[in-house]
This record gives sequence, C-alpha cells and structure tokens, in this order.
Amino acid sequence: MKVAQPMTTFVKYFTLSTLLICALSSCLEDSTPISAELDEDLRNAIVRSTTNSPSYYILPHEDDLAAIKQDPLNPLTKEKVELGKMLFFETGLAQDAVHESGLGTYSCGTCHIPEAGFRPGYSQGIADGGEGFGLNGEDRKMNYDFYEESDLDVQGARPLSLINVAFVENTFWNGQFGSTGVNEGDEHLWEGNEELELNHLGFQGLETQNMEGLHVHRISIRKELLDQYGYTPLFDAAFPEVAGTDTLYNTVTYASLAISAYIRTILSNKAPFQDWLKGSSDAMTFDEKKGAILFFGKANCSRCHHEPNLGSIEFHALGVKDIIDSGGFDVDESDFRILGRGAYTQDEADNYKFKVPGLYNMEDTKFYFHGSSRYSIRQVLDYKVDAVSENWRVSNDMLSEKFEPLDLDEEEIRQLEKFISHALRDDDMVRYYPEDILSGQCFPNADPSSIIDLGCN
Repeated sequence: MKVAQPMTTFVKYFTLSTLLICALSSCLEDSTPISAELDEDLRNAIVRSTTNSPSYYILPHEDDLAAIKQDPLNPLTKEKVELGKMLFFETGLAQDAVHESGLGTYSCGTCHIPEAGFRPGYSQGIADGGEGFGLNGEDRKMNYDFYEESDLDVQGARPLSLINVAFVENTFWNGQFGSTGVNEGDEHLWEGNEELELNHLGFQGLETQNMEGLHVHRISIRKELLDQYGYTPLFDAAFPEVAGTDTLYNTVTYASLAISAYIRTILSNKAPFQDWLKGSSDAMTFDEKKGAILFFGKANCSRCHHEPNLGSIEFHALGVKDIIDSGGFDVDESDFRILGRGAYTQDEADNYKFKVPGLYNMEDTKFYFHGSSRYSIRQVLDYKVDAVSENWRVSNDMLSEKFEPLDLDEEEIRQLEKFISHALRDDDMVRYYPEDILSGQCFPNADPSSIIDLGCN
C-alpha cells in the first residue's frame, strides 16, 4: 500500500501532463490554419490593392547589383559602390566649411545616419556648423561658439531617408531632381536655375541631386585631397574609362556618381515583411499581419504608398506644419521648400504638395513629415485618421483627394502601427557603414563633441 500511493500520484501527474500536452498540441494545430488564412488574406489584400503580386515588393540583396534599380547612365559596379561608401562617410572631405572650426567635421552621413533610418537623429539636419552626435545623432546641435545661424548648412525641410531610394526616380520633397520620370519634358523649367540646370545632363534624381548636394553641403573634391588620403587609385578603379583625367579628380561629377551607386545599395531587405514576402510565414506576428492587411485594405495606405519602397512619385497636400512652424534653424517664409511641388512646377495648384516617402525604418527616429511636426508613428496615424489640416497656409479644401478620414477603431490603429513600426524595420542598417575611411578620421562626424560621443580614438 505504501508503494501504491506514489504510483497513484505518478499516474495523476502523467495524466494531467498528457492532457496539457494534448491541449497545447490542439491549440498549435488550430493556430496553423488561422495563420495560413491570415497569410492568404494578406496576399489577396496586396493583389486587390495594387494589382501587383506580393513578389513585386521583394527588395533585392544589396550585393546583387544587377537586380538593383539603377540609372542607365550610372551602372553599378562593386568598385563604384565601395568608393561611394567611403566618400559618403568621409569627414576629411569637409573642406569648404564656413569657419575653420568646421573643417573636416561632417560628412553626408552626418544627416543620413544608418541607426536613424538614414535620416538625421535630430528634427533638422545640421552639417557644417553643427556639433555633437549622442547615440544616433539626436544630440546634434548648433555650434554657438563659432557659428551664426545664417552660417549653418541646414535645410528648410527634414531630409528624406535614403533607404530604398533606388526606387525613387525623382528626388527631393518636391521631386525637382532628375530628367526622367515625372520631370520628363520639363526642360523649360530648368533654364536659368543653377540647381535644376543639372537635369539637362540626363541623369535620374539621385545622381543629379548628389551633384548639387556635394556643392551645397560644402564637400570638397580635388586631386590634392584625394592623393593625400589615397582615394585616387579607387577613383581610377571605379571609373576606368576616365582614369587619370582632371575631370575625374577635380569635379563633383564622378564622386557623386560613386556616392549614388552606394546609396542605391541601401536596402531594407532584412525587415520582417521582406522575410514574409520571401516565404517565411512566421516572420511577422499576428498583429503585424493584421496591420498589413489593413495597410493594403481598409486603411488604404497603399493608395499612395504602392511602389516597392512603399512610397511613390506622387505629390499630395496633407496640410502638415513646416519646419519654420516648429522653430527650425535659418528658415523663413521665403524658403521655397514650403511650397512643395509648386516651387518646381511654378503652378499654384501644386503648392504644398509633397512627395510620398517610403515607409521602411520609420521607427528609427522620432520626427515625421517634411516639417518634423509629429513625434511618433502613432501620432502620424492619428493625423491621417482625422485628415484635417494643421497648417494655416493649407485650408482643408486644398488637401489631397486621397487624404480622407479613416474609419479605424483603436485595435486597428494599434495593429497598423505594429506593421509599420516593426514589420517594416530592418534592424541591421549598420551593415552599410564602411569598415574605415581613408583619412583615418572619426565618422560620420569628427567635431570634438562627436568624437567623444562616438568613442573615436
């Protein structure tokens, strides 16, 4: 009898464990068709919304250069991409700073930080005249000791992300750069405008904007610098057809082509949504899949965000505030960026219309819209649900016909937020940093405060 008691206890525990295992197995079996059904619902939502198959949204691998969308006038090569990667972060080329204290302290990467989704970590990008970095660029501030506000290299609109910009044919918030795409046939608009004259070269937006950008952002390309740092052989290897020529070493043209080639390889192909598109059903959670279904369905986000980068070359007035309204540096009512597409087309009907940005890695920094007027994805969604202008310059009757109130409940907004903030986030953007830059300086910034923040030797 003394032996029977433990046996009875064992049987009880065995029976209970067996029941629990069976119950869990049953739950798992029940979840499989639910997950499969969700996956099918999402695939159908994508097709219904955009008439594209889900594979349309699969981004290529960054090393598969042939698969990456590129400018026919700037074919991608490994040598060009590697050169562009170093030039993008090379603080040693910052030799056209307004003041001596700014020399060699900034780079393209100052305002396009990988950890911040290749955007500034602060509400406004500050290159020359800024100092500090923090963790992800959030502590970038004006250098008050040596610079006046009018000296700063800042822009009157928040810099756009460079992630997946290979799929953006016309760049800038107003789409003014690039001779193809929506700007085709606009030659009359380029005459007499120093920036837009570059469109006559025939390149797409990214290449054209970078030619202007290196000049505007006070980056110097000249042979003595390239020789000093050791870049000359890399230029020769990237552009063998013009190796040894003065044009290669002393103009921004080829440096911008290399930088553009590198930027085209910045792809968020490791995001959970990308994994799901490639066949990994468990890459997204239940809520993220429900949010994706809303994105391509009831919420109708894909009405505007329908290209592979989940943006588009469409321009819409949403009535959000401009940077001038939130106290940005060196901006005023005369800044042409306030007018959006209208500043380019010179058509009042296009005023306050801005390009639809891509949505990957939006979670990486907490400033949204061209005027940094929202500070979380949830705030962005709330604004779009209400669809009421907040900008005194833009009356509600000027808002885009595609910008309409959304009938979403709290649960749906939460699920949509989950999809955008998590499923569209590639958490390994630091892979796009170079191992080093040839000047040996700190990067992406090299001012004294940034050197401390970045832990550079």
